[in-house]
Amino acid sequence: MKSTFRLTGLADYITLGNAMFGTASIMFLILAVEDMSKPYGDGLKSKYIWASMLCIFLSAIGDIIDGPIARRYSKRKLLGGSLDIMSDCLSFCVAPALMMFIMFGRWGEAAPIWTISLGIAGCWVIATGMLRLARFQYEEASDLPYFHGLSSPGNALLLMSAAGFIWLQPLLNFGPDLTNVSVCVYGIGERVDCSATPGLDMFILPVMFLSGGLMISERRLSKLKHGLDLKLSILQMICLLTAILYAMIRTGVSQNPLDLGSELAPAGWLFLASGLFAVYYLVKPQPPVHNPDGGEE
Repeated sequence: MKSTFRLTGLADYITLGNAMFGTASIMFLILAVEDMSKPYGDGLKSKYIWASMLCIFLSAIGDIIDGPIARRYSKRKLLGGSLDIMSDCLSFCVAPALMMFIMFGRWGEAAPIWTISLGIAGCWVIATGMLRLARFQYEEASDLPYFHGLSSPGNALLLMSAAGFIWLQPLLNFGPDLTNVSVCVYGIGERVDCSATPGLDMFILPVMFLSGGLMISERRLSKLKHGLDLKLSILQMICLLTAILYAMIRTGVSQNPLDLGSELAPAGWLFLASGLFAVYYLVKPQPPVHNPDGGEE
């Protein structure tokens, strides 16, 4: 009987590292919570939110490189496929869904229908992500030049881009202002309570349902291996990484984004740019249907 370690290769350890980043992302989300009824005020430690996003991003980078490494250095795929699915489910389904719920759920402050709907949307993202991963394993051997549906890492990057922009949008002097801002109460020189929320937070719900639907859709999306699509994908990831790191650095001096004002504006614009790159990838013309005989239709 072979030991577990003899069944693994270099790519499998990278996949395990991806899972550890996903676990760390969830841990940072737990650390971020102070009071879920006031996430945009003092209820969340924003620096842990950005740290959670960074962990998901690093897991996505690992997911990109473990495939080529497995094909180059691993002669046999014994555990890699199963490990990859479990890692991706944790990092790109569970962690992003939990992040959306913590950032926008407003448990105990918002109307119950909003919090329940967001919880259902989170379950939808996880369920559709699991179906997407199962289909990917089924189609992996087909060598198609495109994906059917949005990939789970792509879904995670899309959700983070949308969440980051919505979270910081009130600080950009663009679009709607904060809602519920009138209930902010100040003591002598310090904040006592604030239930203000981003003016666009309602849009996170359709984004979650749409992204989940795209993962199980029949839409053909290129694999981003060359050409303009690859260059735009790299630009998107640069924008997203820069936004996360900038927000982490700036938020280190304050737990509350309201205290920083326009200092976080560059991160907000970068999150928007990342989201727009993702939208372009989703709406651009589909690749031609691949003919099993080697041609295209």
